[in-house]
Amino acid sequence: MSLRWGLLGCARICRRGLIPGIRASESGTLAALASRSGDQAKAWAAEFGIPKAYASYEELLADPEIDAVYIPLPNELHKPWSEKAADAGKHVLCEKPLALDADEARAMAEHCRSRGVLLMEAFMWRHQPRTHAVRKLVDDGAIGELRQVRATFSFPIDPGDWRLDPKRGGGPMWDVGCYGVNAARLFAKGEPTRVEAVGRLAPNGVDLTVAAVLQFPGDVLATVDCSFEQPFQCVYELVGSRGVLTVPDGFLPPVEGPGATLRTMAAPSDVAASDDRTESLTFPAVDQYAAMVDAFDRSVAAGALEAPAEDGVAQMRVLDAVLRGVKAR
Repeated sequence: MSLRWGLLGCARICRRGLIPGIRASESGTLAALASRSGDQAKAWAAEFGIPKAYASYEELLADPEIDAVYIPLPNELHKPWSEKAADAGKHVLCEKPLALDADEARAMAEHCRSRGVLLMEAFMWRHQPRTHAVRKLVDDGAIGELRQVRATFSFPIDPGDWRLDPKRGGGPMWDVGCYGVNAARLFAKGEPTRVEAVGRLAPNGVDLTVAAVLQFPGDVLATVDCSFEQPFQCVYELVGSRGVLTVPDGFLPPVEGPGATLRTMAAPSDVAASDDRTESLTFPAVDQYAAMVDAFDRSVAAGALEAPAEDGVAQMRVLDAVLRGVKAR
């Protein structure tokens, strides 16, 4: 099928992610945009050639020609507008983090289910061909048995940014650390049995830098760190018994030429081996937002989320556990 999309808001991620992604997708059509500012909605609609512009989110949700909506709003608005979209019969693709805590996420999922619509958390990186290929390499034993997932995502933020307001779901853990947690859960193929975390907090209580250790069944470990007060970093590594896969720009790959590095041991050794083999890998040039839009379209057609889509509930449980650990110290 082909979904007719509406955007609830003019967030930065729409401009750099969803608008070009829907346009590059095989299935989606960008049919409408809404903003609390009617002038802004009209300006964006004119700039991007969007057929309809609405001066309120309610007007867009009332449009019978819209099948699905993307919600890029600040974190505290995800639950109310996801539920209102579901009440209007629209399928929901919601920006991460899905909610402010696991209870909210569970309520959102149940509400959407009761209305017969799909709810998916917008982890676009899961749908990128590179991610699928890296998962297959791990499954095929390219690095031996998976032992550890390492993930780092950081960048400095303006002190006045709303993402430093704890009441609005601020902090790097929810904003970018969630990607590392998401990667750990994806590659470990399960949920952590133990979570430990430490961090630096601002005077208002919001996290500024977080380092977490997650333990999964089978003794797979994950180390996840994130920050709003460090230089830009975005990488994950998969460490096995016989090799390492390093994925640069792990969650924000370039559309052209995303890559990775595979280093494998030539033979078991207790010292650094000069004859270890290093291979540079390249993957198809695909817009990961477009891949996500197409995956969501297939999910709607099938009536259930297509793996490895994220419904967000289990993800929020882990984020809750990490932040409890940070704030308990």
